[in-house]
Order: sequence, then structure tokens, then C-alpha cells
Amino acid sequence: MTPARDSGSPSRHAQPPPRSRERFASPRIVTTARGEHVHTADGRELVLRDIEPGDVAAMERCFKRLSPQDVRRRFMHAMSELPPPMAQRLCRIDPALEAAFALMDETVKPAELRGVGRIYVDEASNSAEFSVLVELEWTRIGLGALLMQRLVDESRRRGISELWGYVLMENRPMLQLCKELGFVAKMLPGEAGTAQISLTL
Repeated sequence: MTPARDSGSPSRHAQPPPRSRERFASPRIVTTARGEHVHTADGRELVLRDIEPGDVAAMERCFKRLSPQDVRRRFMHAMSELPPPMAQRLCRIDPALEAAFALMDETVKPAELRGVGRIYVDEASNSAEFSVLVELEWTRIGLGALLMQRLVDESRRRGISELWGYVLMENRPMLQLCKELGFVAKMLPGEAGTAQISLTL
């Protein structure tokens, strides 16, 4: 088959891709006595709340659903399983130095963890390191942006001066999202493929 010939003139319909906040509809949040209910544009519903010690089993099940790529992007190295002590540590936080927000799917039993965002506060530098994870089947509908904005708001509420994190350069959706939120990225010497991104609050 002969390829179609290019006329050489740009299409009048050609446009740059929309920014992620336009490409993915923002979830709608309804606050109730049981927490914040998140309604996605495609009709799914989640509950956004603080992570709890009772979420350990859901955390372990969520990890098992992650691809090796997702694991490496979140933990910065390969892991074949989530050790029980680590799962417990991730769910039993020190509220003075940490915050963690869970997106729980309560339409299934037992309830499943679909995403989580957290910060670790360094009191000496008055900064906080962040991490965000959204299960693959729940990406591209604005949940990552929702968690990141919640972490920014929480950091500002605590009076933290800088929010930062490590992101693999291959994780382009996360880099783009953080860029749109005002984060600045810089490469790490001796750490090829990894960027440190930061936001002054």
C-alpha cells in the first residue's frame, strides 16, 4: 500500500494535546458524615479518607495487583512482594510527621485500596517528601491530581516550606502532572533516569 502523501501544509484541525486537567475530568467530591465521596467522570465512586491501621490487608492486596513497572515507579526499585512489616508501617503512621490519604473502593467487599498519597515531614528542613500511587485500572481519570493537590494542601496547612519527591524520568504522566502543579524538576548527579521535583510552598 502506498502511504498517503503529505500536502506539506498543516491541518487546520491540528492542535497540541490538551493539558491533563482538561484531558481528564476532575472528580466531583461530596462530603458526608462518613467522609469524602469521590465521583469520577466515568461513573465510579470512591471514598477519600485518612489511611487507617485496619487497611493493612487492603494494602497487601493492592500491591499484588500492581505491575512490576508500577512497583518500581512507586518504590524506586523492584519488589516481588510487600513484606508484612512494611505494609503495617505504611498503614500505621505517625500523624505528627506523616499524612496519608487513601482512595477506598467500598462498592466491593472487602473494600479495596485504589490509590494512596502520603507525605513524610523532615522537621529539620521544614520540608516533606511525597509519594503517590494509583492502581492502573483507576488512572487517567484525575485521581493522581486529586491526591497530589490534597498533599499540597496538607503541607501548606502544616506550614511546610517545600514539598519534594523522587520521580523516574520514564514516569512521564507524573512529571507532567507535577509540572502543571508548579513543581520544578532537576536531575540527580549519579542517578541517571531519576529526577527530584520540588515545590516551594
